[in-house]
Amino acid sequence: MITLEVRATTPLSPHFTRITLGGPDLALLEHSGNDQGVRLFFPREGQETLRMPSVSNNAWMAELLLLPKSRRPWVRNYTVRRLRPQQCELDIEFALHGAAGPASAWAARAKPGDPAGIFDLGTMYLPPPHATWQLLVGEESAVPAILSILDDAPDSLVAEVFLEVPETADIREDVNCPEGVRIHWLARDGDGSVPGTRALAAVKAADLPTGRPFYTWAAGEAALPTGIRRHLVREHQVPKSDIAFIGYWRHGRPSPG
Repeated sequence: MITLEVRATTPLSPHFTRITLGGPDLALLEHSGNDQGVRLFFPREGQETLRMPSVSNNAWMAELLLLPKSRRPWVRNYTVRRLRPQQCELDIEFALHGAAGPASAWAARAKPGDPAGIFDLGTMYLPPPHATWQLLVGEESAVPAILSILDDAPDSLVAEVFLEVPETADIREDVNCPEGVRIHWLARDGDGSVPGTRALAAVKAADLPTGRPFYTWAAGEAALPTGIRRHLVREHQVPKSDIAFIGYWRHGRPSPG
């Protein structure tokens, strides 16, 4: 369990903001790169302090649930966007969707000095050696993870990347990636569709390379990665073992508090 504090907040676009966390305990975090995830602990609105679990084994959740909500922090999973060990800092990017989500609401009101904490989860991006190219797909909740994967990508990476965002203004023009990577930005721009719908449709309609083994990493609203996996297995006969699919959240179902 690593205790940190907010060092800076940086708006990135209408629906994305970056929170920089720092503190000497960050020296305990082993950097694994790519889509390295952490459990992020942050106070509920009105809480002046952050009560972190005292254990890092599987008992931490039980310890947390024994606390009354007046003292219990929120816990959500996020990707480390960038880590700067020498400065004892890391960045986490948040997709903002109003006050409905506790993490989004916290990120919108966070200020330097506010407490936070993390617990390392490791990575789920594990491309096999036989993959000749990659397919990376996500809506806004997975955009930071995919951008982090591209940050750490070797120059030899060949990939088709589909990134869905709420608005055209959320498209990043400054993404640095290998020459063999093609990014397809998809903006909903108020069309009313469930996040991930446009990305799934785009992949289904795409003329994907055939005859060469590839690795897929898809994440976001649950229907997107499961739909991608089903399509690739049925229509392209891709082995299930070559597809990483992660449901970050489910539309219409609130996260547990």
